Amino acid sequence: MIKKIILAFIFFTITITVNAQEWQTDFETAKKIATKKNLHIVLVFQGSDWCAPCIKLDREIWSSEEFKKYASTNFVLLKADFPRKKKNKLDSVQQIKNNSLMEKYNKNGFFPYVVLLDKNGRLLGSTGYKKMKPKEYIKLLASF
Repeated sequence: MIKKIILAFIFFTITITVNAQEWQTDFETAKKIATKKNLHIVLVFQGSDWCAPCIKLDREIWSSEEFKKYASTNFVLLKADFPRKKKNKLDSVQQIKNNSLMEKYNKNGFFPYVVLLDKNGRLLGSTGYKKMKPKEYIKLLASF
């Protein structure tokens, strides 16, 4: 019985690990990965604990199996989060990194704001929350 429980736990852990999206929080790391794998970078500006459209975008697009599968071979994912609640406050180093990305790619302070970049960080296109199916959102990003 214990062996079955252990095997089930291992299977569950592997499944979660394989299906997990790896969101980067460091721009230089994202660029290195993008260069190594020859991929574009999807940079998302969000307010994870206060921005309703950001939360919808996460739930409807980023968390969908269809997007996860496509992104795993086509994009490096980079998140610049700007939470407001004290309990979600970022450390000062991460906040400085996110502020720097905001100054460069989101001067108007839109949330959510999705930017597609080439592997060198050059802007290819941008969008925000749109009421779409994951397949349509993928097509939109790919059109940039």
